[in-house]
Amino acid sequence: MRSLKLAFAVAIVAVVAAAFAIAFRGSLTEVVRWLGGSDIVSMVAAAPLWERVLLPALGGLGAGLVGLWIARQRGASGVGYVIEAIVLGRARIPLVRSMLQAIASWLAIATGNSLGREGPLIQFGAAAGEGARRWLRLDDAAARLVLAAGVAAGFASAYNAPIAATLFVLEVVTGVVALEAMVPVLIASVIATMATRFAMGSEPLYGLRAFTWQPLELFAFAGLGLVAAPVGVAFLRLLGYVEIFWRKLPMPIRPAIGGAVCGVFLCALPAVAGNGFEEVSALLDGRLAIAGIMYLIVAKPFATSASVGSGNPGGVFTPTLLIGACLGALYAAGLAHLFDTSSIGTYALVGLAAALAATTHAPLTAAILACELSGDFQLVLPLLVACAIAAGVARTLYIDSVYTAELTRRGLRWRLTLDGRRVIDSQLNTTDVV
Repeated sequence: MRSLKLAFAVAIVAVVAAAFAIAFRGSLTEVVRWLGGSDIVSMVAAAPLWERVLLPALGGLGAGLVGLWIARQRGASGVGYVIEAIVLGRARIPLVRSMLQAIASWLAIATGNSLGREGPLIQFGAAAGEGARRWLRLDDAAARLVLAAGVAAGFASAYNAPIAATLFVLEVVTGVVALEAMVPVLIASVIATMATRFAMGSEPLYGLRAFTWQPLELFAFAGLGLVAAPVGVAFLRLLGYVEIFWRKLPMPIRPAIGGAVCGVFLCALPAVAGNGFEEVSALLDGRLAIAGIMYLIVAKPFATSASVGSGNPGGVFTPTLLIGACLGALYAAGLAHLFDTSSIGTYALVGLAAALAATTHAPLTAAILACELSGDFQLVLPLLVACAIAAGVARTLYIDSVYTAELTRRGLRWRLTLDGRRVIDSQLNTTDVV
């Protein structure tokens, strides 16, 4: 009976998470079209300068007003809180708060702020798992599995990447590979991906591509991983410093000003808008000039930090992909002066994965996600090499990932060891292995 209830809960959560992702992504597309663009970047590029500043500022103000309502709700938000609920089982995902968080994210993203959309989709997937917990009265062990399945479903729906979604849960969320967790997570990823593909198409997020490389270039790709590590760490540091700075201002003014600051960047470089999807596609095609890439790799981290650090809810996962793709393209351009290399697009794909591995400390997730985003597994060896080096070096430079940093700020620290996940609660001064 317990197994049937668990299977039913996983299936329902996957469908609900996928339906939400379809509605979230589809409504953003319709708003952009209504505002006169084929995508977020073209919408911003067509707007006058005053509108480029005003629109993200209004979106930030709206998100801030919703944030005041969110502050009255119990619990916390964010992927870090979801990880705590799944791993420790001592927290509950607040349903009302999660829905309000999604609304605030939608307002900020739809108005051009430099944010990713994966955060609200993952959060809502976990909230769907929380709803199943209450509705079906699941015990704590089963509930944690359903929450993990919801996270995987949200991730898979965001990126059309079921394998990477499974690895994300196992590498980042649970930190251990256990069959008990793997089965429901895999099933939820498949169901959510199938539902999303039925509604939005089955093509990889960045379109079908074919990349080539030479065996000797493995050394060059390893070097790219080495370069990506400090870049990823610098981005994490920047996010932390900017967030501390913005805390001095009250809500809801804070995210409105953050949106306006992002808008200033949009005045100079419209390509900074949104999560970076359009520019990554252009980089993979080799369609961006080197000067534009240099501007973008500087502007994107600061615009994203202004948006996220000021309190606009959204993800930094996808913006990280753009930063890494820019790094890979510039790295390839530099190598081209020394010897013949593969295309800039090849290095851009490896670069985006390496930067992601550096910020998440999840090299397998990053490598396989790059394959699924492009529909091409020919680069799996260069991706694995670059991601492994990037994640390893980044961890020596900065012990926290983008998600554990969030937990550390709340007073909860843990580390993954060969003995399991070692939890160090600085508030309770206790250490456990889970």
